[in-house]
Amino acid sequence: MGMGKRLEKTQVIGLGQACVDYLGTLPSYPREDSKAELTGLQMQCGGPASTALVTLSRLGIPTSFLGSISDDPSGLRIIENLKDENVDVSCLKVTPGHTSQFAFIAVAEKMGKRTIFWHRGSVPHLEPKDVDIALFSKAKILHLDGLMIEASIEAATQAKALGMTVVLDAGTMREGSKKLVALVDILIASETFATPLVGVEAINETALRALHGLGPKQVIITLGQKGSIGLNDRRVFRQEAFRGRVKDTTGAGDVYHGAYVYGLLQGWDMPRCMRFASATAALKCKKTGAQNGIPDLKTVHEFLKTHESNGNP
Repeated sequence: MGMGKRLEKTQVIGLGQACVDYLGTLPSYPREDSKAELTGLQMQCGGPASTALVTLSRLGIPTSFLGSISDDPSGLRIIENLKDENVDVSCLKVTPGHTSQFAFIAVAEKMGKRTIFWHRGSVPHLEPKDVDIALFSKAKILHLDGLMIEASIEAATQAKALGMTVVLDAGTMREGSKKLVALVDILIASETFATPLVGVEAINETALRALHGLGPKQVIITLGQKGSIGLNDRRVFRQEAFRGRVKDTTGAGDVYHGAYVYGLLQGWDMPRCMRFASATAALKCKKTGAQNGIPDLKTVHEFLKTHESNGNP
């Protein structure tokens, strides 16, 4: 299939980071200045925006990834992985002679929690001149992870002008974050993103309203094992996390974002999007790695049928 045909099929564009993850499992996280033997070691691919797109692809949505990598072994692995997952990479920027992003992730087996050590690599970021959203004639949603702030602002500006919905995965408040958030329709933030605005001790509803005041129409805050909370049209919605065996939480938030975007494409309301996203993330957590456990659409629907007796998992 030619480049033009692939871009015409795209419904969701993702702009942000892709990386190679080295995942080491161990019984529990060690103390500083001590030794710990790994019980397992895997190499998989991850990254916020790319994992969200892989989630959408497994759910049956055509996607395209905009990012910046090099031609080193990590970069080649990233390309191979995205192609295997049917994510279009025809507009992925490859700059030879640099290193691509990678991470080492320590996964504590007892609780399934992870500690991430990551390196951006030396490859240059995407620049505003690298972004042309108009290439994607049928795209409905632009999903950003906000780590390349200038390119993200340019992409959001172009997408808004074309009538697309802009979704942001917001992990850490950085320079330029407020400017980007003002261009966003739907903000899905970490629990700490609003801390510079409201302080550490603020309740989640206070944080929701503070972020909503920056411009987004919808704001969701993901709370890990406590679920998620959202604000839409002055109404607050809560979604508990689905209980079950957790092997690894790596990438759970990224999967949540991708699944939420899937719900938006279906025209679902906020509570249904949150519930679907929470279920998809819970299923991912049954396997090690950001992308290994991402389910297909049938699996998510079957899971939800077994948990439909009440609103709380």
